[in-house]
Amino acid sequence: QVQLVESGGGLVQAGDSLRLSCAASGRSFASSAMGWFRQSPGKERDVVAGISWNGRTTYYADSVKGRFTISRDSAKNTVYLQMNSLKPEDTAVYYCAPVYMDGDKRPSRVPYVDWGQGTQVTVSS
Repeated sequence: QVQLVESGGGLVQAGDSLRLSCAASGRSFASSAMGWFRQSPGKERDVVAGISWNGRTTYYADSVKGRFTISRDSAKNTVYLQMNSLKPEDTAVYYCAPVYMDGDKRPSRVPYVDWGQGTQVTVSS
């Protein structure tokens, strides 16, 4: 069973940067595509970025394209989300999860893996 621990969130001002980390346990991490999701109050949890198992393919939601960068370090079983030029609308709880990736389609979460606790990102204007 994969366990996920997100960290790196915080309170920042608009225009600042943050780097989120997701530490994953389990031998399947190296062979799993991974994604970052976010959920703000009153909204559904949605994917913002995805990365293939080998790091060669990435996906970004239009709302974060050009500002966020997803990466992974399989030796550390960790996936990262570098967030630059943060906006108040980026305020949310951020989660990572294994995903299915299919070309340039929006990644979908692997359903049988529990969510981690998430990490809160708050961007003030």
